[in-house]
Amino acid sequence: MEKTEIVWKHPKGIISCDWLKRNLGNNNVRIYDCTTFLHYTDDNPSKPYDVESGQQDYLKEHIPGASFIDLQNQISDTSSQYKFTSPKVELLRNKFGELGIGDPYHIVLYSTNGLQWATRVWWMIYMLGHPNVSVLNGGLRGWKRNNYDLESGKNVYSKTAFTNFKNQSFFVGKEQTLDAMNDNKCFLINALTSDIHNGESTRYGRPGRIPGSINIPFSDLMDIDTHMLKSPQEALAAFEKHNITKDSEILNYCGGGIAATLNAFVLYQLGFAKIKVYDNSLSEWAMDESLPMEVD
Repeated sequence: MEKTEIVWKHPKGIISCDWLKRNLGNNNVRIYDCTTFLHYTDDNPSKPYDVESGQQDYLKEHIPGASFIDLQNQISDTSSQYKFTSPKVELLRNKFGELGIGDPYHIVLYSTNGLQWATRVWWMIYMLGHPNVSVLNGGLRGWKRNNYDLESGKNVYSKTAFTNFKNQSFFVGKEQTLDAMNDNKCFLINALTSDIHNGESTRYGRPGRIPGSINIPFSDLMDIDTHMLKSPQEALAAFEKHNITKDSEILNYCGGGIAATLNAFVLYQLGFAKIKVYDNSLSEWAMDESLPMEVD
């Protein structure tokens, strides 16, 4: 019996640099650089990293026509003590509209330092009901590897709106995560590196992981050098070795709700449907002494 080929279930959500190059003149395509840099600190668990917008690098060079999204300051809840908390959906809807994201445009997202910043914004747009949104496979690194043109300066798109607005629950808080921890039907996946998962690092305060969680680092799902997603076959194998199946309930977490969105994006592309992300992740959980932690 011939084995069924494993393919991405939603290929329009992943576009190649070649496709984008061919569509640079398409007025229906709007491109956004989502880059954010994290500068990790070693001595302050309540502030595990300093956040730097990628805007200065964007102004120096970007894909022609691209605008910029400042994830922390433009589309996160700036009143939260955590860096990237998703705001209330109505506010987020309006913010995206001001940035030119919405109908009837095909939104293309990329970042310069991995895919996770683009997948974070992808989920925020997708959950509001705008399905015409894609991540650039390879990001800016892939674009430059092809020696495609770059430009400098600033681009701003005209405002638009979401005409088919939805409020789809995707990001969850610590209460739902605690429930998931006690639910044998739900897999908790830690998208951080193994040293943090195992308890060898105190970056987020108390060392370790949410009890019962398994470790599938986001970096295992993409090529670190090229910023290209691993093949569907390789990605599926990373989850299947933990006995995760298509009907499993899955809650992904990381340090601040960014890396976990790459795991969630890959799961979505593989056809998994019951996917959540713990928004504030260990930045919140590890600092709350009332919540349990587990180490090796």
